[in-house]
Amino acid sequence: MALTPFELEIFQNILSSIAEEMGMLLIRAGFSPNIKERRDLSCAIFNSKGDMIAQAAHIPIHLGSMGFAVKAVLDEPDMQPGDVYILNDPFRGGTHLPDVTCIKPIFSEGRIVFFVASRAHHADMGGITPGSMPISTTVEEEGVLISPSKLYIKNRLNKKLFNKILNSTRDPEEREGDFNAQSGALDLGEKRLTETISKYSLNTLVEAGEELLNYSEKMMKEVIKAIPDGVYSFQDVMDDDGAGTLKIPIKVKITIKGSRAEVDFSGSSPPVKGNLNAPYSVTTAAAIYVFQCLAPKELPLNSGPLRVVKIRVDDHSILNAKFPSAVVGGNVETSQRVVDVVFGALSKAIPEKIPAASAGSMSNITFGGINPRTGRTYAYYETIAGGMGGRPGKEGVSAVQTHMTNTLNTPIEALERELPVMINAYTIRRRSGGGGKFKGGDAIKREFKFLTKTTVSLITERRKFSPYSLRGGEDGTRGKNKLIAKGKVTGLPPKCTFEVKKGDIISIETPGGGGWGRRK
Repeated sequence: MALTPFELEIFQNILSSIAEEMGMLLIRAGFSPNIKERRDLSCAIFNSKGDMIAQAAHIPIHLGSMGFAVKAVLDEPDMQPGDVYILNDPFRGGTHLPDVTCIKPIFSEGRIVFFVASRAHHADMGGITPGSMPISTTVEEEGVLISPSKLYIKNRLNKKLFNKILNSTRDPEEREGDFNAQSGALDLGEKRLTETISKYSLNTLVEAGEELLNYSEKMMKEVIKAIPDGVYSFQDVMDDDGAGTLKIPIKVKITIKGSRAEVDFSGSSPPVKGNLNAPYSVTTAAAIYVFQCLAPKELPLNSGPLRVVKIRVDDHSILNAKFPSAVVGGNVETSQRVVDVVFGALSKAIPEKIPAASAGSMSNITFGGINPRTGRTYAYYETIAGGMGGRPGKEGVSAVQTHMTNTLNTPIEALERELPVMINAYTIRRRSGGGGKFKGGDAIKREFKFLTKTTVSLITERRKFSPYSLRGGEDGTRGKNKLIAKGKVTGLPPKCTFEVKKGDIISIETPGGGGWGRRK
């Protein structure tokens, strides 16, 4: 018997609250600033087929791609109660190597009925530079690659595998703490699901998961029906790949027909030498995110919309990375440009609903070395907010993480307490948003002063090509990266790795959002 709308709403809240509680445990138990301060993590619940049925309000790039990881685990043999799988393989459901996914099958009545999963960005997973986000040309340079493997076997830790992973990183103690927090989140998810099954019955909960998928599918069909039938195209470019490839095109053609949409990225750049190649899971997450943005806030966030939004990529493409392509920047930067082009195409169909381009870059900085306070190696990673694009009826928000990232900033006090760095400046970059009837949001200026010799890597975008405006507005201001050493200011390229000395300052000015509408 089908569930009533009231019952469906109840189960939607039960399941999403379980995912939220998993995330809060992971935050509280995490060791690194990246987990406990920035909250670069996501938790979700999946059915036995690997379809996401509920998620917490975490990181869009994680959540839209995590189902690929769960489905990769489905192929693993001899799955038993108490097993926990671990993976970060970008070519088997991962995104980039620092994002590590832990997955636990939930058994009831002798069979797998659900999966719970936690994904967290680890501050270091090995590789050629601290932070595991180098200016790489192969995935091997980015860190340790973990194909789906059992981290726990019938509730017993696989110490050989765990030690191998930890010993590949620059801060094994911190990594161990974050991994244990991820495992704890899975245990909590299993406990809460088991309690819910006991209260409502297995059949009822399984039925609720399927009906939530059907409901999201139905809602997405209505969203697409509201878009006029037609074919809408758009293209944009990325600055460079850090390895010599410039002005990299990302193209899309969206076909709307009735209640279905096809998002075709054919004609986008072939794979690049540098690290901007995006796995298909990342491309899918970015594209479906845009359609979810068009839906009412009541839309249950699950895999249902993927049933009616078809995503196509060229087999040999920057948006369909194959081993051994470098991918670390594809997850954080190429995903943002995918969002920009999909929104850009839809702006031709429903201009009254689509915002101008936001910052279009996560403005990633990683750094590490020897911490003189502890004598141990360390690594740190951060994304820096920018300006949101102006919107029909509203100005863009200033100094905010947009689109495929949803992290917080690391508080200055926490950063300076734990690492040999000071924040020299942290301000809003005034007048960086594009002008217009509804102006784009302003960006951020953040300066890091290093207190010891440190290796720094930058992976940034929108330093050469501005965030676009719409409807006669003005483009957002491009970002800038600078090194200030002994009073001398040197411009830095969008993507680079270099050494800084004690007292050197890195200044990051992120891009502003594009403006919407012509000024009167």
